[in-house]
Formats: sequence, C-alpha cells, structure tokens
Amino acid sequence: MDARPGIRDVGLSELQLIDQNPRITIEAVLFDFNGVLTTSPFAHMAALGTESGVDGQVVLDLMLGPYDEDTDHAWHRFERGEITASEYGADLFARAADANLQLDFASLGNMMSRLEVHDVVIDRIRALRADGYRTGLVTNNVREASRQWRELVPVDELFEVIVDSSEVGMRKPNPAIFLHALELLGGIAPERAVFLDDAAGNVLGAQAAGLQAILVDAADPSGALAELDGLLSS
Repeated sequence: MDARPGIRDVGLSELQLIDQNPRITIEAVLFDFNGVLTTSPFAHMAALGTESGVDGQVVLDLMLGPYDEDTDHAWHRFERGEITASEYGADLFARAADANLQLDFASLGNMMSRLEVHDVVIDRIRALRADGYRTGLVTNNVREASRQWRELVPVDELFEVIVDSSEVGMRKPNPAIFLHALELLGGIAPERAVFLDDAAGNVLGAQAAGLQAILVDAADPSGALAELDGLLSS
C-alpha cells in the first residue's frame, strides 16, 4: 500500500480506461467560397493571356500578387476593403502597361456568372447543420462583387457566420480572420474547428491559427469531402 495519504493503487483495468490521447471533438466546419462551393475564378483570369500568348501564371501574378501571402499588393488591399474597384483597376492597368501586356480585363465583368456551383458541397453543408455542427464561411472577396456571389449560393441558409474579407478588413491567409470567425460562433476553440480551402496558403494560415484544415481540389471537391468525413468520424 502506498503510504502517502489520499493515494491508492490503480489497477490495470482502470488504467485502460484512462485516455492518454483524448480525441478532440470537432464542433465547427468553416468553408471558403470560390474554389470550394463553386469552381475557381482563377482559370478565367489566367485565360486572359491565351490569345496574346501570355502565360496564365504571369496574368495571375499581375492581377493577384503573391496570393498565398497577405501583402500591400493592390488586390490584397482590394480584398481587405482598403481601396475601391476603380483604384484597383487603375493600379492593374498601370502594372499591365509597365509589363507591356495587352489584356482585355473587361471580359471578366461577368466572371461570377460563369462559375459552377458544387452541389455536392452544398448538400454536405446542409447535412452538417442537420447533424448539429456549427458552420461558417470565410471568404476573400471584394465589396463590389458581394451581391453576385451571394446570389450564386444560399449562404444565409447554409452558414451561421459569414466572414467577408472586405467587410472585416482582414484576408486569408492571415490567421486572425479564422479566429475572428470562431469568435463570432461563440468562441469555439481553434482545435475544435476544421477549414476547407482550395488555396494552399490559406490552409496553412488556418493551421497557423490552430485549426485543422483540408486542401480542396477546385475542380473536384469529392476527395476533400471524404477527408472531412474521415476526420469527423474519427
């Protein structure tokens, strides 16, 4: 017998009941918009250079800057709501002129209407809500496109919380935007949340905030949904 007061022997059967690695229950699932709920607009942007023989990645770098970072590039400022569409446009045309690129940016005016909705993702979100999971949307977007993307998908039905970068002044991959979303959901701990995005940098940003995160194939999200199901069932 242990001579120390208040201490008793613990049998093997009792030790087996002690979970040395308790499983963390996922309470919230957060989603990106473009590239997850819909196909990605990046392919349409990249295609601007096709007729003039400009590599698509060159076009994306010109328009979006280093997308996996959060910098002072005009697109990043646009997504944070710091500048207007006309200010972004002026910067873009200047960059294109400096690079001697002739691109028809006006052809992107109806880009949102060309995106396809991933119905399988929409159905999965509805099922998550029915199963009691908290749901949220964390999107990098611009004020001028708000009406267009909100009309594509019934976001108010699907999500308890909608975090639009242009409204909150933060954009992915900044870890703060994920923590803000969880705070709006009532202060859910980051380790009890999972985030799905088609941009690797945003996945890393969510992980830096302490969330679990899944990279989505923007053309076929089925693999990511299977990974989500496995995570939730474990």
